[in-house]
Amino acid sequence: MTDLRTRLVAHARTVLRIARWEVSRSAGTLDRRTAVIGLVAVLVAGGIAAGAAGGGVALDRDLYRVGIASDSPYYDAVDQSSTLDPRPVSDPNVELVVSETHISVADTQTGRAAYSAFRDAVQSYNERQMAREENQSAAFPVVVDLQYRERAALVPAGSRVDGGAGGGGGEAGTGDGGGTDAGTGSGTSGDADGAGGTATDGPAASDAAAADDGGVDAPSLGGMASLFGGDTSGSPASISPPFPFASLVLAFAFLVPMNFVIQAYGSSVLNERINRRGELLLVAPISPGDIVAGKTLPYLLGTVAITIAIAAAVGGGVVSVAAVVPIGLLFLASTFVGAMFARSFKELTFVTVTVSVFLTTYTFVPAIFTNVTPIALISPLTLVVRDLAGESIPLGEFLFSVGPILLAAGVLFLLGVGVYREEDMFTQRPVPLKFLDALDSRISRARSVATLSALSIPFVFIAELLAIAVLFVLPVDLTVPMILLAVAVIEELAKSLHVLAAFEKARFSRTLRSSLVLGGLSGLGFFVGEKFTAIAQLAGLQSLTLGQTAFAPSGVGIGDGTGVSALVVLGLFLAPLALHAVTASVTAFGASRGRSAYGVALAGAIAIHLVYNLQVVSALG
Repeated sequence: MTDLRTRLVAHARTVLRIARWEVSRSAGTLDRRTAVIGLVAVLVAGGIAAGAAGGGVALDRDLYRVGIASDSPYYDAVDQSSTLDPRPVSDPNVELVVSETHISVADTQTGRAAYSAFRDAVQSYNERQMAREENQSAAFPVVVDLQYRERAALVPAGSRVDGGAGGGGGEAGTGDGGGTDAGTGSGTSGDADGAGGTATDGPAASDAAAADDGGVDAPSLGGMASLFGGDTSGSPASISPPFPFASLVLAFAFLVPMNFVIQAYGSSVLNERINRRGELLLVAPISPGDIVAGKTLPYLLGTVAITIAIAAAVGGGVVSVAAVVPIGLLFLASTFVGAMFARSFKELTFVTVTVSVFLTTYTFVPAIFTNVTPIALISPLTLVVRDLAGESIPLGEFLFSVGPILLAAGVLFLLGVGVYREEDMFTQRPVPLKFLDALDSRISRARSVATLSALSIPFVFIAELLAIAVLFVLPVDLTVPMILLAVAVIEELAKSLHVLAAFEKARFSRTLRSSLVLGGLSGLGFFVGEKFTAIAQLAGLQSLTLGQTAFAPSGVGIGDGTGVSALVVLGLFLAPLALHAVTASVTAFGASRGRSAYGVALAGAIAIHLVYNLQVVSALG
């Protein structure tokens, strides 16, 4: 125990010493222009975040010009609207002119849009005025409480459900879009039929009469409108579908500074390769793992510090920081591997841009559906959105979002450390060959093939989840075969690339027996690792059609229904093992015969895998 503690302390001191050296060296190469650009970028990101947090982001400010007198009862509504710009009535360059009883609207598309914005402004003003009333029951006699439900739990259209919002006993019919519960704040009852408008008693809703000779009557100032978009409780006019735009802008602010951090990190790694400065560390009695850890530590701490600062600025808590830091770690891991593979700064730029685009897509696309489906939990940014909204997050959902990212980052660092050696650092080999070298560096015996197959699961999981998120909005009839094909391609590549690398480096004999052994081990390792995708059930992803399509062929979630015998369930659970062993053996045999034969074998394995997936999905309904 004492020896272990001594070794750990020695490793920690070595890592810290390298980290201090990295900080001093990087600080010396940072010029003023770069520092200023980085500071400006951080300030811009902070400004965007602060504006979104305070509701101050208005890209359409002063978009429409309104001619209105300062003593008009509508002046305050126009003046307080960010979209409208009040002008004197005599100004000829206006889209509409407001009088006490009449509105003159320009007969253009802009004029009609200006009138619509004017109506919204008046409604918002009325809503704010009503909210200041002491007797809220009189101001808002009808209160609606909207509850989002799973699609399978919806009651038939036209039926009625008991309501309970407020103190009354109101009822609401449900349309095809979802169920609502509505009650009345004053004890009266109100009805809502279908998904259309809501009949209410009380102040007249703000409206306008039809146009007459180029003009329309002015709207009443007694209406109600949405004060906060996306509310699920309040007056009928205040209910609107939620969309987490502001929260997504805030979440985007977390990612902007990361791009500057990874650029500096990647440049530092590549500089050591091009200028051969890394030789000094390679000849030192230090392990490659300690070197990489020491060089990465300052950039990781910088990412954590920036994340904490932004979270504190926008009101995020520990959950926001814990959700964003794994994204930063994956950015660093991907950049490190890219810098180890790239042959020049131009190539490094291409790699880092590709990585940034992919990871940004992976984190942003699912977060769009934050209030819609479990698809959103694919992205850790969904955790940030929920944290900013003050919602609690179960541990299972948190692990579902950040677990694959953390595992993928760890595997990438492992691959990068494998090529942190002289024969790979200072040679000009293409990126694909460097990738094969990285895979081969982790193969020392036959069972290493199984280990690498299992370690590929985080990348497979991320790729499949991204495919689900991208295809989610398309019709199911189209997306099901597409997702099945994507799963087959992703999994067959994951099971076979390291086997190809081993044969390319002559790790094993190019015989049929070796191909079968390696294919069987690759399939076994992938099968064992694949069972960890059962975490998808923790997030409810199995309740979606695409979730079932993607994960059912791997045996995840099979047997949850009734009427299925235990023998059938066992057969379906073990069937993927046979599939993976067969297809991996096919690609292994092709790899043993060369790259061209590997390509043909890979196409055959994908076809076998696709047919299997189609059969399983059809059998399970």
